[in-house]
Amino acid sequence: MRSILLTIVTVFAFASSAHAGKFNRQLDVGDKAPSWVGLPGTDGDPHSLKDYEKSSIVVVAFIANHCPMATAYLPRWKQLIAKFEDPDVAFVAISSSRFPADSLDHMKSHAKKHDFTFDYLYDGSQEIGRAYGVFRTPTFFVLDHKRRVRYMGALDDNQNIEQVQYQYLRAAIEAVLRKRDPEVTETLPFGCEIDYAADSAE
Repeated sequence: MRSILLTIVTVFAFASSAHAGKFNRQLDVGDKAPSWVGLPGTDGDPHSLKDYEKSSIVVVAFIANHCPMATAYLPRWKQLIAKFEDPDVAFVAISSSRFPADSLDHMKSHAKKHDFTFDYLYDGSQEIGRAYGVFRTPTFFVLDHKRRVRYMGALDDNQNIEQVQYQYLRAAIEAVLRKRDPEVTETLPFGCEIDYAADSAE
């Protein structure tokens, strides 16, 4: 039943997106974000996008245990979460990777090792990753109160933290909190490519 629900949600997401973004082949800024139902979390509970309905903004990060870039960005991601300790902003991470190192059991160990304070969900079918058009980890999305995509792409503009000049994700969150459009709404994410199963290819 859970698989059927996820399939329905994904099909609806593909149908509702009239055109893709500059870098994202499935979503454009302003599109309704694909929902999800019953994704297992490292806390042992199933999670849905509706779980965060009390927050006006939901920040979604697609990451993977095995990806060194995603792991390298964890301190920056956690610093950002600490900056926005506000019930109006919810943070959630999703793994759509099918690498053995990214199994749910390994995700639980990874979350414990890195002291995750946010929900970390397993997209074992890869349907949500595909619905969001994610092809690399890490990739970030900012969803507004109507769960429309307001920003998607990289966290900042440089892999070297000492050379960062623009913090895209932080600026996008701050803009949406002020009910404004982010100055930058889409960027090209950099990191590890997601290996999608052949039977879920387009």
